[in-house]
Amino acid sequence: MGNLFSIGEVLIDFIPLQKGVALKDVTAFERAPGGAPANVAAAVAKYGQEAEMISKLGTDAFGDFLVDQLAKAGVNTNKILRTDEANTALAFVSLQENGERDFSFYRNPSADMLLSEDEIDPQWFSAGDILHFCSVDLVESPMKHAHKKAITAVSNAGGLVSFDPNVRLPLWKSQEECRHAILEFLPFADIVKVSDEELEFITGIEDVEKALQSLFIGNVKVVVFTKGASGADLVFKANQYTSNGYSVEVKDTTGAGDAFIGGLLFKLLEMSANPSNVEELLRLNHEEVLRFANASGALTTTGKGAISALPTKEEIELLIAQNG
Repeated sequence: MGNLFSIGEVLIDFIPLQKGVALKDVTAFERAPGGAPANVAAAVAKYGQEAEMISKLGTDAFGDFLVDQLAKAGVNTNKILRTDEANTALAFVSLQENGERDFSFYRNPSADMLLSEDEIDPQWFSAGDILHFCSVDLVESPMKHAHKKAITAVSNAGGLVSFDPNVRLPLWKSQEECRHAILEFLPFADIVKVSDEELEFITGIEDVEKALQSLFIGNVKVVVFTKGASGADLVFKANQYTSNGYSVEVKDTTGAGDAFIGGLLFKLLEMSANPSNVEELLRLNHEEVLRFANASGALTTTGKGAISALPTKEEIELLIAQNG
């Protein structure tokens, strides 16, 4: 079995103690470890596969906290570098009554953006590994070029590349710049996860089926289309498989999509997926994979934060069993 490598931001999510209050009116927060790629690594590690985080943090207390929390979740942190040239990134979140969020980010730049391509070693990667990345750290920075080197290295080694655009428009100078970066990196991915809220923005196509099919460019073999509480679809060029979500009491949706894709990538590592067999594996095991991923995402919404709220593998299996 291969390892999961996640590359990109690791940050502190400051979660409000009050729900239904605009960010400007929140008076108290609690800190939680976060950053989408880090959340995915933590999920994969917690469920029982090897996961490593590739990033850079500040030489500050927040960086120390994040390394500790990732290590506690079982993530290998020896590829997280430290710098005194910038601080660890912070994100302040406000929660609506339904658990949806509004963000304000502090990273101009943050330490993660300073990871350079020279600090990526192609020897890290082997056949059977999966590299996962998102779009937040694809802004013009050294980290963008570190992504390119890592993606090329894992592809050359015979590993899979997973991309969740995870659109965060407040971090970009313009919507067009964000869209352009996503479309630039899309062809390098074997697996693309996109949410129903992001699909039209990324593709510019209103019709859902046409929009999904437009994502099949370059190396893309499967599109994972998530629909929140309504479940998710596995979309191939010729057909697709649908699934239903799980009904749970939602406290905070932070990290739910990351827990979903973390659950899916965990199953792929468990099945020894690679670029030549991933389509067949997903077709043959689509029910099992989607059930596990949906349960992982759903249960994460029942707690606060992302990494802090990840369920255990046993809790996921219990939810699946309870729902037949």
